[in-house]
Amino acid sequence: MSPSGDAFSRRRFLGASAVAWLPVGVVTAGEAAADPPPSFPPGIDLYRQAYRNWAGEIRTDDLWTCAPRTPEDVVVLANWARGRGFSLRPRGFRHGWAPLTVTATTTGADRVVLVDTTRHLTTMTLLPDAVRVQTGASMDDLLAFLEDAGLGVTNTPAPGDLTVGGVLAINGHGTSVPAVGETRPPGHTYGSLSNLILSLTAVVWDGGAYRLRTFERDDPGCAALLTHVGRAFLTEVTLRVGANPNLRCVSRVDIPASELFAPPGSGATRTFASFLDETGRVEAIWFAFTDRPWLKTWSVAPTKPATSRHVVTPYNYVFSDNVPKPVSDLADLLVTGAWALTPTFGQVQYTTAATGLATTLTTDLWGASKNLLLYVKPTTLRETANGYAVLTSRAEVQRVVSDFAAHYGTLLDAYRDRGLYPVTGQVEIRVGGLDDPSHVGVPGAQTPALSAVRPREDHPEWDVAVWFDVLTFPTAPGAAAFYRELEQFFFTHYTGAYATTRAEWSKGWAYTDQAAWSDRTVLTSTVPDSYRQGPNPSWDAALATLNAHDPHRVFSNPFLDVLLP
Repeated sequence: MSPSGDAFSRRRFLGASAVAWLPVGVVTAGEAAADPPPSFPPGIDLYRQAYRNWAGEIRTDDLWTCAPRTPEDVVVLANWARGRGFSLRPRGFRHGWAPLTVTATTTGADRVVLVDTTRHLTTMTLLPDAVRVQTGASMDDLLAFLEDAGLGVTNTPAPGDLTVGGVLAINGHGTSVPAVGETRPPGHTYGSLSNLILSLTAVVWDGGAYRLRTFERDDPGCAALLTHVGRAFLTEVTLRVGANPNLRCVSRVDIPASELFAPPGSGATRTFASFLDETGRVEAIWFAFTDRPWLKTWSVAPTKPATSRHVVTPYNYVFSDNVPKPVSDLADLLVTGAWALTPTFGQVQYTTAATGLATTLTTDLWGASKNLLLYVKPTTLRETANGYAVLTSRAEVQRVVSDFAAHYGTLLDAYRDRGLYPVTGQVEIRVGGLDDPSHVGVPGAQTPALSAVRPREDHPEWDVAVWFDVLTFPTAPGAAAFYRELEQFFFTHYTGAYATTRAEWSKGWAYTDQAAWSDRTVLTSTVPDSYRQGPNPSWDAALATLNAHDPHRVFSNPFLDVLLP
């Protein structure tokens, strides 16, 4: 049984991983179990476990789960599932929001088996200027493996408890564009990690059965697999990598939001775009109802600056990764109904960050890239998040963030005037490059067809994506309606020659006033149409490819059946 009641509501937002994934019985050879999947392939561990995603919005008990030991085991599973009318869902560390693995209505009675890739499909091998890695390996382990060889990546998500396969499925990203005067080093990309793929091996329908097939990056059949949004099963990828850079990360908490997000031409000097030009790597964390964001900037620094502290491990912001008691006490009050304390909660979070940076000597850090780029642990505060990528030109970045900040502030105040506090967490703003296939050095390399940062050929001036997330507790009154209004702003404001918006696959989008991933128009029209613009639309061709690779929809779920029919 899942935990229930207020105690669980509080614990699930405070990173209580003990309740996130509860085994409810393991079936071993020769052991009987209640109604196991019929004729399940022998030799593959099968057990029942309870599933919960990052923020607890998707929770289900007693799902059949298995742990294949080899890619060939996955082929056996696929052919069994096809013959028995089951679906297979790859399962990693569950650090996601969208219902791409299972939906909130999935039960143990459904004909679905989760496939845990993290137990065995984790092999890594170094190649010249590349790494071959199985898709169940964690980003923590991959980046450590690369670091030991003097290699690294430029753009990666902040959490390390993500599988390689999960990151590639949703074009996982970080925050990076070239600083003014910076040249991209060989083996690196400013786009998503999907853009580093040189080849991939997937389980696909081929000649009357599911088989393993390896696709090189110049194969048109791989374009839809580079970011497949959960509609495929990759077992192994080869990634282009380059020399591991040393980075400097400087945090500031003294710049007013009115200055950082000021409109272009306002005369402000410490603007978001100015830091982007100076360092190329920027993140703004703006707690609700506060006026000074936590600004982080990373810059390439081959040698340690005199004022920086050298770090040799990741996850250096202990005040953020381990929820302090003042924050947890207020969170308890909020989720049990005292939502009017949200402005105080925002101020406490800001004060915790500002004080923590000073007392832990983490204002100015330097070291190998992994140790600066990984900074979100599973023990951090667990909130839901929406997510959008605004594609635009570098020259328009300040306008994009300024327009958002003005609209967001007005909307937040309007809800507060109605006695509602839909945002308990923070706004997070990052900027990354687009998926330029030339970065991998493969002639004829395919562009990821369904990547949110797929370039628009009719707008070559659009060379960056501004990523926006707004975080809150899932039970905050009015949150879904607020997110819906914000989503409508993204899709109607950033248009024309100015910019365009795409959903961030792993986060919240397609909002109704009640829930995310529920607006049929956004699911079946708005989001697909964001890939149908320009001279080379990719949506319909990608769907045709995914359906050809998996015509029996073994690798699907009810949500994906709507989004990617």
